Amino acid sequence: MIVGVMTIQICMNGITSLKEKRSIVKSLISRAGNKFNISVAEIDHHEDKRTAVVGISVISNNGRFINKQFDTIVNFMKRDRRFYLGTIERETFNT
Repeated sequence: MIVGVMTIQICMNGITSLKEKRSIVKSLISRAGNKFNISVAEIDHHEDKRTAVVGISVISNNGRFINKQFDTIVNFMKRDRRFYLGTIERETFNT
């Protein structure tokens, strides 16, 4: 079993409230989770209006599949015009 973990910093301009930020982040988490069948959650910067950090995990028996899935997820997020992506970190673990 191979576990892939990715964190993505999301940066939002023009956001004036935590309510607006949470609406965007919750929408993204729901859409990505449903579309890619992944585990995804906001993991940091909860009280910052303009940034969020989202954690994503994928489990497979194929490391190439995980990397391809991560590429597809990043491209999916890049197409969302409500934010831009900051730091992206990836790791895979063999168990």
